Amino acid sequence: MHLGRVRGTVVATVKTPTLGGQRLLWVEPFTWAREPEGPGFAAVDRTGAGPGTWGFYVQGREAANALDDKFNPSDRAIVGIVDAVTLEARGAEGD
Repeated sequence: MHLGRVRGTVVATVKTPTLGGQRLLWVEPFTWAREPEGPGFAAVDRTGAGPGTWGFYVQGREAANALDDKFNPSDRAIVGIVDAVTLEARGAEGD
């Protein structure tokens, strides 16, 4: 799973039938340390997330499996809303 922040919505007047009724959001990817990580992208929303929401997303086949109809072209899907991220300091041995 990957961390991202919803930046807005994507409007598509025509979509493939397997994406009918699904919300599309514009997501900016971040590392788990909340540092930007690459360009933004459109993702199918499975959580009711809105602009400014931190969430985690899956990509590839896992994204397609997140929808009811598994035979769809989605490549990324938001599957959870993040309430907090806590990172522990690494020890001297890197564990």
